Amino acid sequence: MPNKLLTAKLSDYLSTQMGLYFPEKRQEELWQKMSMAMRDFNFDQVERFIHWLLSAPLTRQQIETLAGHLTVRETYFFRENNTFELLEKTILPELIQTRQKNEKRLRIWCAGCSTGEEPYSMAILLTRLIPDIKDWNITILATDISPQALQKAGQGIYSEWSFRGTPQWVKEDYFNQVKGGQYEIRPSVKDLVQLSYLNLMEDVYPALPNNTNAMDLILCRNVLMYFSPDRAKSVAGRFYQCLIEGSFLIVGVVEVSALYFSSFIPVHLPHMTIYRKDGLFVKSKQKTAPDFKKEPIPVLPQGTGGKRSPASLRKPVTVPAKIQPKPAAYEKAMDWYNQGRYPQAESELAGSLKDLKSMILLARTLANQGKLTEALHCCEEALGMEKLNSGLHYLYASILEEQGRFDEAVIALNKVRYLDPDFVLAHFALGNLMQRLGRPKERQRYFRNTAELLSKYKAGEIIPESEGITAGRLTEILSAINR
Repeated sequence: MPNKLLTAKLSDYLSTQMGLYFPEKRQEELWQKMSMAMRDFNFDQVERFIHWLLSAPLTRQQIETLAGHLTVRETYFFRENNTFELLEKTILPELIQTRQKNEKRLRIWCAGCSTGEEPYSMAILLTRLIPDIKDWNITILATDISPQALQKAGQGIYSEWSFRGTPQWVKEDYFNQVKGGQYEIRPSVKDLVQLSYLNLMEDVYPALPNNTNAMDLILCRNVLMYFSPDRAKSVAGRFYQCLIEGSFLIVGVVEVSALYFSSFIPVHLPHMTIYRKDGLFVKSKQKTAPDFKKEPIPVLPQGTGGKRSPASLRKPVTVPAKIQPKPAAYEKAMDWYNQGRYPQAESELAGSLKDLKSMILLARTLANQGKLTEALHCCEEALGMEKLNSGLHYLYASILEEQGRFDEAVIALNKVRYLDPDFVLAHFALGNLMQRLGRPKERQRYFRNTAELLSKYKAGEIIPESEGITAGRLTEILSAINR
């Protein structure tokens, strides 16, 4: 039986130190989770383990190992049929129809993906809905705080337990049976998912190094329930900035809250509520769509394109005083930008496009709306004003990468390295590109360069053009990638 006094102290500690929330009614659950977590810390008694936690400061790795245990949730393929029915019959068809008229791309983030069943379910669903999927730029970003969970997701091998309640065709059409009665997901599906380490409580997002920007859809189900109310509201606000206009956020049924998602427009359905960022919405034409009553399913606005957009880079490159913009328009635009209200920022900048600083902010604003062709053109105009600006070349390279123009992005990033050999994120981006291009030796070389450059920084220093990511945190991300 749980020691109530000790568990209460632990609950206060977790709320203060990690932002995790375990009220009195969930303290028995907390005790059970701690009995599982203690093994990773070489303890065999729960009380001794808790006393140790309360008395000793933890390293970042220890905190994330513990958080991985405390936030582990039950997962299996196509979990919660209502959600996947909504995705299959309404949300995804609307997104696909919109994107077919422009550049064919979709960008989805499964935040808190655990061992991968949810993002692979999304990949299977898109494979079924898009016959010419090879012609599309599809990004399914799957992130989690637990390196162990990500490692299992990367293996893509699952037991029967992960298929409970799942139709037989899922295993037959998208998995190969392997030894021990297990099933391995097929490469055509697996390659659609990009697994990445990310801590929702501590990391910066949206940001270029972790690709958490310009999303069409974010799924974060049964994750926020573990956060304190203040932390949950903060995460929801950052999700808002990660989404383009008219896009969607789906959370767990128990996480629906007007307090957390006040910036969003709620869409109330018979069995669930989802959230929409401001944008156009019309009634779905799908005959099998759920009954939306007075709030029809929203549709993403047309005119967006590209694969991924660069992150919300909130620190524009410093330029000489003689070409500084008028402060009123620029500051208003930056304020809108920092709120994730990119159309308003774009409108504010419309009359102030003759200076470099405004051009750079406009390029980022356009990119964060998925308007990559326009953003690239804006970057090119800015480069005509200042050809030797390494940060601007880096932004240009990131837009090329988002468009799937990987070879051109490599050339642009090498220009950044030529202009500034110590530009950390250029080496890091090249390492990620080499991984996507299947060039492991070059990947390792660029990541080694990144680690060497990071060693010259103090842990708390902000990396240029990273939008607030510190050298210490990027070092930890790099370490997690290489595990």
